[in-house]
Amino acid sequence: MTGSRFVDVEGGRLYVEEAGSGDAVVFLHPGLWDSRTWDPQFATFAERYRVLRLDARGYGRSSRPEPGVPYSHARDLLAVFDDAGIERAAIVGCSMGGATAIDFTIVHPERVAALVLAAAGPSGFEGTPEQEADWEAWWTEHDAPVDAAVEAGDLERAQDLRLSTMWARLGTGDEGGRRIRDIAFDNLHELTMDESAQEQLDPPAFERLGEISVPTLVLPADHDPPEMEPIAVALAERIPNARLVRIPETDHVINLRRPEEFDRVVLRFLAEVL
Repeated sequence: MTGSRFVDVEGGRLYVEEAGSGDAVVFLHPGLWDSRTWDPQFATFAERYRVLRLDARGYGRSSRPEPGVPYSHARDLLAVFDDAGIERAAIVGCSMGGATAIDFTIVHPERVAALVLAAAGPSGFEGTPEQEADWEAWWTEHDAPVDAAVEAGDLERAQDLRLSTMWARLGTGDEGGRRIRDIAFDNLHELTMDESAQEQLDPPAFERLGEISVPTLVLPADHDPPEMEPIAVALAERIPNARLVRIPETDHVINLRRPEEFDRVVLRFLAEVL
């Protein structure tokens, strides 16, 4: 099935690319972007594995959510696995993709061989009351100008603000940063997309991390919003077979910001566990 195609899912269709052969590795992208965030990894990992990447519903070349019509990224992923004939795979997820990977592993543990969670945030995480107050203040401060730009119809300014203050805090002037910005701007519609019908895991994932038994690699970003560091530590502590590895000088899209280091760490991990 090497090449690109669309896979029909409940109420939509997803864009999927595949290459290579061997043990399956599936890449899930973060929320402002699409599967092109995995460009530095796709061909490299295909030299050793059967690799697959997809645009999540609402992103890239996949169909948009229909307002009021329930959907689930984890259920969409199951449809992709089945379409590709993948019985079991390692899942490499960044941010939203990592959250989907966690949900999928909890619901379909027999389909997952290993997890790589880069800057991932599971549903249901809560800090201490003091942390929650600090984080709420941080988000209120940073969201306000973004919301004002969206309300004024200036989506380009809103996206630049999100990148510079939240998700690409190391800048967009270098090669990795430019790619982070370009792909985010190609998904500008995400700023106003209705994702309210997205189904959530119940009970939420954070309460169920102990159910995950597969080898797991946790990769935090050291220039991320403030709650992401304690989330990474909690993931490594609560998932029984998890390890935390730090790649320094990274922001949210770790694999685009530091592709060589990311590849080295993740390929070493997969070689050990697959």
